This record gives sequence, structure tokens and C-alpha cells, in this order.
Amino acid sequence: MRATATARLFAIAAFLPVVVWSAEAPLRIGTREAPPFSMKDSDGAWTGLSIDLLREVAGRLDLEFQLVELGSPESLVDEVAEGTVDASIAAITVSAERAERVDFSHPYFTSGLGISVPATSSGGWWSVAAAFISPGFLKVVAALAAVLLGAGAGVWFFERRRNPEQFGGEPREGLASGFWWAAVTMTTVGYGDKAPQSPGGRLIALVWMFTSIVIISGFTAQIAASLTVNRLDSAIEGPGDLVRFRVATVTDSFAARQLERLRVAAVGYPNVVAAMEAVASGAADACVYDSAILQYEQGVVPGLRLLPIRFSMQDYGIALPLESELRKQLNVVLLEVEEEGLWDSLRRRYLGDAE
Repeated sequence: MRATATARLFAIAAFLPVVVWSAEAPLRIGTREAPPFSMKDSDGAWTGLSIDLLREVAGRLDLEFQLVELGSPESLVDEVAEGTVDASIAAITVSAERAERVDFSHPYFTSGLGISVPATSSGGWWSVAAAFISPGFLKVVAALAAVLLGAGAGVWFFERRRNPEQFGGEPREGLASGFWWAAVTMTTVGYGDKAPQSPGGRLIALVWMFTSIVIISGFTAQIAASLTVNRLDSAIEGPGDLVRFRVATVTDSFAARQLERLRVAAVGYPNVVAAMEAVASGAADACVYDSAILQYEQGVVPGLRLLPIRFSMQDYGIALPLESELRKQLNVVLLEVEEEGLWDSLRRRYLGDAE
């Protein structure tokens, strides 16, 4: 009899942790606005992909909870580690550094960092065409035209009397003829329609032919460099290109830390909308943040496009205190929700087929 009673007592004691979670006061769950995972409307009601998932899980575990709005992304982990809240959920990235301070549930979403740029920002042929009307290119053309005019004026000065058929007439006509001769000589086209005949004109022609070799080589190199730099600086094709651009992100976030590892001097903003608005206004060239959130917020900040690039893949989970007794129960229910297809339904409701 005593042995049986003792066994029953141990069985009840083993069950107590589960009962405590159901019987205690409502759990304090930290969250923050991170559309479409967690959003607060004008009435203060919370909704979103993570919040709907939390309600489903809490309902199955018969848990009561109240949401506590927190500040920065890192505060979702800090408050759990310090015991201020019982758990946190939003778009919380699972990382080794954070796992030393808190426990995480089974990952319920996998994403990566995305890059949002102005919709009109594109490389290719448009960047090449833009290079031909850039101030730098126009300055080079103007300098070349001045040199051609100088050489043409010298030939005209010596040929205007000796060779009036080719370089005569009004001064503007003679200068135009000299300009034409200098241009075809420099480019080695040499139509032969005009040729200096006076000793002074031929001396200038001789000097000009050798000088043209240097000028045309330098001009070609300058134009090639201008077009190459323009094309390199006009398009972001991957995270490795970000070091050349002004990048915006969210302060104290996973994206900010990843950009720091890539040696990208990013400017931090309080939220992703502010970072995207910096790109839209021209204060930044690109915004780097979670690709799913960037995709969702494009409807809020027009004039941007999300590049088909994802890097630094990341999992989202529910943050819990270390050695939390609730972790195993959450994991079982999360797997059930996933296996039953309910998670796919929730995901499509907020993200469509984008992710």
C-alpha cells in the first residue's frame, strides 16, 4: 500500500510542471511590429502570421497569454533572458549567439535577407545609355572638340590663302573645314577631300597626326573606364556589391549584424518602413532586411523593387527561457500544425506564394 501511494505521489509530482503552465496567471508574451508576422491595428489589437500561430498553439495547449509590446528586435531576446516576459514571438531569428541566452522552439519559418532598391535602378543598356549623357562624359567630349578646333584653326590659318578651294570662304566656313579635316585625320578615316598644301599647314598636319595617336588612345581609355565604372556602380547583383553603396537597415537587428560582418557601413533606422523610405527618398541606395518583410512592405513604400536575391538564410522561432518546461509542449504542437497543413494555410494568407 505504501509503495503504491509513493508511486502515485511521484507520478503527480512529475505531472506538476505541465499543470503549472495551465493554472498560473496568463503568460506574458513579448512581441513587436514586424509585418506580416506581427502587426498592431489602430485599436491596439495584434494580428499577423506569428500571432495567429501563437493563438492556435495556445488554444491547443489551453494556455492563456497577454501580449507585451517591446522595442528593438534584440529586446525580444533580452526580455526573455532577463525574465521580464515568459516568451517572445515575432520575426525572431534563431542564432548561436542568442541560443546561449534563451531557448528556441522548433523553427516555424525559414527566410533570408533581401535587398530592396529603387524600381528605376537597373543596370544593363540603360546604364550604358546614361553614361553617354553623364557630366563626366560630356566634359571629355567638350575637351576633345576644343582640341579639334585648335588643330583645325591652325591649318585654316596657313591654308586660307594658299588653298582657298578647301579652306577658304568666311572665317566660320574655313574653321568648319579645318575642324572637319582635324576630325577625319585623328580618326584615321582620311576621306582625302581636304589636304593642306602650304608648308605651315603640312607641318601642323604632321604634328597633328602623331598627336592624334596619343589623344585617341587616351580618349578611348577614358570612355571605356567611364562606361565600365558606370555599369559596376549602377547595379547590385549580390551582397558582395553592397560595400559600394549607401545601405539602410533596421538598428540592432540580425540584418545589421550580418552587414557588419560583410564590412558594409549600413545606416540603422528604427523600423523597416523608415529604412525603405530612405531608399525611396534617395537618402540610401538599398535596404537590406528580411526578404519576406521587404516583400510585404513594398505595398506601403511604393517605388521600390525586391531583387531576386536571398542570402544569410535564417530560421524563426519562439524565444523561451533557458530549460523552459514549455518548450517540448510547444514543439509538439508546432509540428502538429505543420503536418496538418494549417501552417501552409496561414502562410499563404499573409504571404501568398511569395515565400
